[in-house]
Parts: sequence; structure tokens; C-alpha cells
Amino acid sequence: MQQFGVDEAGKGPVLGPMIAACVVAPPARIPDTIDDSKKLSPDRRETLAQQLHSDPDVDVSVARVSPDRIDDPATDMNTLTVDAHAEALAQIVSEGLSGVVDGADTDADRFARRVKQRVDASIEIRAEHGADEMYPLVGAASVIAKVERDAAVDALCEKYGDVGSGYPSDPTTRAFLADYVREHGHLPTCARASWKTSRDVLARAEQSALDSF
Repeated sequence: MQQFGVDEAGKGPVLGPMIAACVVAPPARIPDTIDDSKKLSPDRRETLAQQLHSDPDVDVSVARVSPDRIDDPATDMNTLTVDAHAEALAQIVSEGLSGVVDGADTDADRFARRVKQRVDASIEIRAEHGADEMYPLVGAASVIAKVERDAAVDALCEKYGDVGSGYPSDPTTRAFLADYVREHGHLPTCARASWKTSRDVLARAEQSALDSF
């Protein structure tokens, strides 16, 4: 019997989109080696993602949340994560399906309720923290989301040069932002302008310009 799993990748980076993925399949069709994507090597994630995409008994969907949508002051990351899960689900779920989403809220039950409210189909949703480690379908969704997120970062590297991982803690990412702002006077469109890292880069550039007078 088909069930679904949903997870997301890229909530915390300062660069690039957040990605949510939904996988619908009979649980037995999910490879035994599926796990939380963070525990798998990039090559292993790629291999597993290819297996999932090529299996006719497995349906996969992806929802992308762009940096400008993340920066919209009318919303917040909790709501955007709910929306992304719901958008991924809505693409491939059908009436009567049940499944698990990774609980991206301190209150997992509240997260499940919010996601369900945004999906037109009548489905049963549970949310659990750490679901990507406990449920193969959620683990599969985490792999798909992470591979899509990595591909988005690779595309940024092709466009801009090495941008690092996109996370605020990455020195390469911070150096890329600082260099870009120094050269262009503004943030690249791939940056989440509302993130503290972006604001700090702009503030330092402004202070440097003042100091040069």
C-alpha cells in the first residue's frame, strides 16, 4: 500500500533556495540503505536519488522556496516550511493516502495540522521530529531534497565561482558575499537578504566606504 514521506533541506543557509520533497511509494520499494541524508555521502545520496527517480513504483515531487520569497516580511520560515511541505505533497498525493512528514516545528502535531490545512486532498498526516531517521519514506524525501539543494548550490558555483556550502558558518560563503558586495555594491540575488550574515556583510561594506573618506 502506498504511503508518503516529506522532508526539506536548506532552511538555514544564507544562499539559495529551501527545497522540500515528497516521496509516495509502497514502503517496501524504498532501498534498505536509505537514511537521514546528512548521514550519507554526496555520492551515495546521488545514487539513491537516481534509484528513486527511476523506480516506476515511486513518485517524487519537489517544491522550491526562493530567497526572495524567504525575505518577504509578510511571512516567516515556519510558515514557509509548512507551505513547502504542502506544495510538495499537493503535486503527487491522492485521496486517502497517509504518511509522515518531518516535524519542522517544536510542536510536531501543530506542524502536521498546518500542513494538512494547506493540502486539498483528504489525507492523514503525522509529523515527528527526526522522522528522516525512523521512516524510510521520509529518509527518501530527505535524500531527494538534499540532492536538489546541492544541485542548486552547484548551479550558483557555475554562475559565480566557488560560493561554498551556502551556510553562514562557511568561511568561503562569507568571503563570497563580502567580495560580491565590495565589487557590486549590493547582495547577489541568490542571497537571503534578511539573514543576519547578509545584513552584516552590507553593514561592513558601508562602514568601510565611510572609513575611506
